[in-house]
Amino acid sequence: MLATYKPILSLLRGTAFLLAASGLHGLLLPLRGQEEGFSTASLGLMGTAWAGGFVAGCYFAPRLVRRAGHVRAFGTFAASAAIVALLTGLWIDALVWIVLRAFTGFVMAGAFMVIESWLNERATNENRGTVFGMYMMVTYASIMAGQMMVAAGDVRNASLFMVTGILFCLSLIPTAVSTAAHPKPLQDVSLDLKGLYANSPVSFVACLLIGVANGAWGTLGAVYGARIGISTAQIALMMSLVVVAGAAMQMPMGRISDKTDRRFVLAAAAFGSALVGVAIYFIAPTNGLWVIAMTAAYGALAYTLYSLAVAHANDHARPEDFVKLSGGLLLLYGFGTMIGPVVGAALMGLSPEGLFLATALAHFALAGYTLLRISRRAPVPVEAREAFKTLPSERGVTPEALRLDPRTPAEQEG
Repeated sequence: MLATYKPILSLLRGTAFLLAASGLHGLLLPLRGQEEGFSTASLGLMGTAWAGGFVAGCYFAPRLVRRAGHVRAFGTFAASAAIVALLTGLWIDALVWIVLRAFTGFVMAGAFMVIESWLNERATNENRGTVFGMYMMVTYASIMAGQMMVAAGDVRNASLFMVTGILFCLSLIPTAVSTAAHPKPLQDVSLDLKGLYANSPVSFVACLLIGVANGAWGTLGAVYGARIGISTAQIALMMSLVVVAGAAMQMPMGRISDKTDRRFVLAAAAFGSALVGVAIYFIAPTNGLWVIAMTAAYGALAYTLYSLAVAHANDHARPEDFVKLSGGLLLLYGFGTMIGPVVGAALMGLSPEGLFLATALAHFALAGYTLLRISRRAPVPVEAREAFKTLPSERGVTPEALRLDPRTPAEQEG
């Protein structure tokens, strides 16, 4: 059994280094930018640039991989990410960082697509569920580990930028020395907006609005923490626990949605997320423990929404359309994450807690639209639904990862 998973474990080691570096760099930049006096608008644009680069990478990386091969392409992506990380430590300028974040998003999309396609090639019908679960566990744990590294260093000097570069370089080693056979060429990504909306208007609108809210929080959450005066360690813990709380609540919320109209659960979770955001705005907590507790409650609701939206879309789709449908929704989510940081930065001009007005607006709109659609379309019968599966809404997941999902029919693999 160990021999079966040995090549997969090697690839997961590379994934762990890559995601730890991404988590560290993504939290380090807004904190250092805050120390340097960068405007909230420029910090928001860094998130928009990253998301734009990531979506572009999902479109164009498959062509680069087909031309250069998986090993050379992955080496180029990871090395480029390390170079960009080191450049951000050497060249402290808001405009330069915005441009470099777009490059980082692009190369990270390419690197993730290579690893995910490789994992999919090594998985079998018998162990694909296990491999998918291992990949999700590594994703959450590595991002959290990278974010917590910020607490061990000083954001005011270059040491953490160098650590980021080292981690990106370490991700090269397991892939470079692997003797596993090269996977099939990456498949091109497509986006059929009319088809996505026709399949499920709720899921179409939901993924876009969830991207707006999560993009605003993921980019500017650290800035919010710095401006209300909590410590760097508390900021790192806050950012990590928001995602972890959401991951922990996905399965309970999913099981409830399996027994009733998923749209009621989606609307309730969106409304709850909005209420928590409004509460944080008006209460304006400054005690670190209260801030962490309230933002974790926010994450427990907000970070379940994406999986619920995709599950509802799959209830209306044929099994053979799963990859195309889920990939399209993921790209819609990516477009939302481009908008969210800009909206969040604008509302943070009112106060640091204005960030939660941005998330609340998106979540109220989602809840309202979902309730409207409930009156327009009958629910899918319980016996005809797909069983709920957890699915991360983190930007480090590409359409290629969807082929690992156990729900994907075998003929769609690789």
